[in-house]
Amino acid sequence: MEEVRFGDNYRDLCVESGVNAGFQFEFFCERCGDSWRTQFVPYRSGQASGWLGKVGSVVGGILGGAGEALEGLAESGWGKARDAAFRSALEQAKIHFHRCARCFQYVCDRCWNREKGLCFNCAPDARVEVEAARAEGEVYAAGEKAAQEGIRRGKKMEVREERQLVCPQCGTETKGAAFCPECGTRLAVKARCPRCSAEIPSGVKFCPQCGQKVGG
Repeated sequence: MEEVRFGDNYRDLCVESGVNAGFQFEFFCERCGDSWRTQFVPYRSGQASGWLGKVGSVVGGILGGAGEALEGLAESGWGKARDAAFRSALEQAKIHFHRCARCFQYVCDRCWNREKGLCFNCAPDARVEVEAARAEGEVYAAGEKAAQEGIRRGKKMEVREERQLVCPQCGTETKGAAFCPECGTRLAVKARCPRCSAEIPSGVKFCPQCGQKVGG
């Protein structure tokens, strides 16, 4: 039952056979993801069979056969030894993790609200939430202020005048300039009356709509 309860937040790092055989488990906080790892506990039977296997591969004969026999014994005892090591690891993990009574997740000390007896997801720190709300409010207010400034600037922009945004000669983006920044081609920008914004035909001195002087 214990293994099932920790099924979502541990990793089995055990090695069954070979010179590095042993038991080790890594547990994770289910809120922040920080991990804690048990100390490595050697599995002597597995290590012994690993060493005999290495020696046997070199000298052969009796040692090689002994290595195979010892490996068989190590494999037969692995299951019980691993279960015992895991139970010990669970007892150690309980010191480092807390099980939230509301969401049933295991969390580390930093994610545990000791005053409430719950994780910070279920019982957030009021002081932290206040500061976060204040920062969020500042960002929101600054965004509104910036939007108003943008509206103010936008009202001063000339939006009726049509501009060529791409040079017909070389295809460069012009961003509304009178001349192409790449090849210098003069771009077609229609003249408009400063008083009524009517389009002014080339060569005229007065606006045909309101009579405003537009030429020299």
